[in-house]
Amino acid sequence: MKQLIIGIFIPALSFSQTFSPQEINRYKAQAQRVTIIRDDWGIPHIYGKTDADAVFGLLYAQCEENFKKVEENNLEMLGRMSEVSGKTKLYDDLQMRLIYDSSAAMEDYKKSPAWLKKLLDASADGVNYFLYKHPDIKPAVLKRFEPWFALMRTNGSISATQTGGLTKQDIRNLYELDDSSTTFNERPIYYEQLGSNGFAVAPSKTVSKNAIIYINPHVTFYYRTEMQMVSDEGLNAYGGVTWGTFFIFQGFNEHCGWMHCTSYNDVADLYREKVQKRGDAFFYLYDGKWLPVKRRQVSITYKQGEITQRKTLILFATGHGPVVGSRNGDWLSLKENNRSLDALKQSWLRTKAHGFEDFKKIMELRSNSSDNTTFADDKGNIAFWYGNFIPKRDEKIDWSQPVDGTTSATDWKGLHSLDEMIHVYNPATGWIQNCNSTPYTVSGTSSPKKGNYPLYMAAVAENYRAINAQRLLSAPNDFTIDKLISDVGYSHYLAAFEILLPPLFAAYDELSPGDSLKYILQQPIAMLRSWDRNSSASSMATSLAIEWASGSGGSASPTEGITSMSETVKKLEKRLQSATSKEMVASLFETVQYLEGKYGSWKIPWGDINRYQRIAGDKTFDDSKPSLPSGLASSAFGCIPSFVARRYPGTSKRYGYEGNSFIACVEFGKKVRAKSIVTGGQSFDPSSKHFADQSQMFLDGQFKDVFFYKEDVMKHAERQYHPGE
Repeated sequence: MKQLIIGIFIPALSFSQTFSPQEINRYKAQAQRVTIIRDDWGIPHIYGKTDADAVFGLLYAQCEENFKKVEENNLEMLGRMSEVSGKTKLYDDLQMRLIYDSSAAMEDYKKSPAWLKKLLDASADGVNYFLYKHPDIKPAVLKRFEPWFALMRTNGSISATQTGGLTKQDIRNLYELDDSSTTFNERPIYYEQLGSNGFAVAPSKTVSKNAIIYINPHVTFYYRTEMQMVSDEGLNAYGGVTWGTFFIFQGFNEHCGWMHCTSYNDVADLYREKVQKRGDAFFYLYDGKWLPVKRRQVSITYKQGEITQRKTLILFATGHGPVVGSRNGDWLSLKENNRSLDALKQSWLRTKAHGFEDFKKIMELRSNSSDNTTFADDKGNIAFWYGNFIPKRDEKIDWSQPVDGTTSATDWKGLHSLDEMIHVYNPATGWIQNCNSTPYTVSGTSSPKKGNYPLYMAAVAENYRAINAQRLLSAPNDFTIDKLISDVGYSHYLAAFEILLPPLFAAYDELSPGDSLKYILQQPIAMLRSWDRNSSASSMATSLAIEWASGSGGSASPTEGITSMSETVKKLEKRLQSATSKEMVASLFETVQYLEGKYGSWKIPWGDINRYQRIAGDKTFDDSKPSLPSGLASSAFGCIPSFVARRYPGTSKRYGYEGNSFIACVEFGKKVRAKSIVTGGQSFDPSSKHFADQSQMFLDGQFKDVFFYKEDVMKHAERQYHPGE
């Protein structure tokens, strides 16, 4: 039962945006209340009279650095990427239109409290003033930014949606936007990301007797930028900002720090709906009654050469939520909490928290549906929450699959209270690790007990990063900022090979002395046996191990960016369980041949293959252009500072594209002391000295000092100005 799509063709026109004299005067007046000081790393420190002034300056500074990403992130949430990228983004846009209702965001703006409305207005004004002052910047689509835009991405996470296992094929089964020539990724829309790391150590484990937090998101490189926001209304927050949002997402203030990692607990559910059509209307069955299906009309526009095509369709919703597709003939509706006024309040209020009790009260809003949180403060408290928005459900039902929507028995039973969620407050072990892994090992012997919580709260398994982190954080009680960075945050130990290599060694040992592979692989096996399982730029064993584990040269070609490296490692684990000894050894032989054919020798240092190259704009990676050797590896193998790299068309080397982004290590004493690093550099202008000035430091784990206090900022000021100057 697919829905009628109406196609309308419109010429692709160039629209210009003008701002009224009243708006311009308002922008200019607010700009004079804002001072931006860029330090000698190019990092903007924004000072405003009010919180709204700081928001205005923050968005202006973001646009200075990368207006394109500010616009792209807004287009993604608005479901308008097809207007730039064409029909390949049609189903991505439809997905967003189904889940993120812009009309609901507009209503939330109208009912926002006065203090929040000021921030929303300032966020739009900051971007619009930038566009007014830079007529040379040509937006791809959005010529004017509206205050309600900020209510589309309300928590700053890279994970746009939680969709209960929905696939794009499910969407297409009900809403067919185009013919079968339109391609899309068949994997579930919400799937495993490469993760992040959050660590906290209590005063009992530090030399200074102060709590320390390590903030380490893993995202697509350059997805976040480093900034500080300060106002005369008590705001003083420093950290990573998601393009187009107006708050510090992962960071710290003078009292406490917070790190969000993507959570894999179940917070969204699909419902199988029984539907009848009566005339032009649809009805769904619920507790024996046929209730009307809600309808709303949307139009999705996409670019095709010089012509713009608009497709209008009707979207449906039941009492459970939007009807997002169909599977096996059943309509599927989605119950979730992806966009929320309370979530945006929570995102802002935590940046002004004064410590653990204050932060905990803000967490009571329970509207963050995508993240775990690691916390530390200046009183010595450390804490961890596994999720925040967690519905109560019947534990006898399998919530990993679509559930029966015809009965109230499958309804959510409210939300779990904060203290009912999986959490740790001041563990006796003195440490917390959050690596997108099971919460039942976050603090060693002080970890939460699995039997005390519903199964749907945490079905995720252990991963190799978490195994590595647990060992390292259990070390003697002498942590400093530098030691936490070097010994834990930048540990290159690849714990996965503790599991992956022994079966290979056993298979090799089983070969008969006369087997040709016994002789051919003698040196490669010896190299892997003697390897300490730490990746480094000079290590040949790292190259051999990772290329083998990635499938290079084997009958199963490397997935390299198509399937996640985590999935690749899991597949290899399973294959080793069923493979014969001959098959295991043959896979290593194929890798040796692959390396010899590609590089002339299998003895090649990892840094010769694995490279960091910062490219500008839409340019592509290029073996002939300068690049740096990277000793880092994918977090799927246990490397805590993740560096996910792959080969691209025309390259023989692997280039990093995802992993460590903004990182900070913060100690809360009488004064805050912090160090940080970002991928490459703060600037996105290749001609700027800040385009790549942190590149080698980023690869080596050599962090720079954070200038948190204004007197330190002034000592290192490179430029001071009001927005628009």
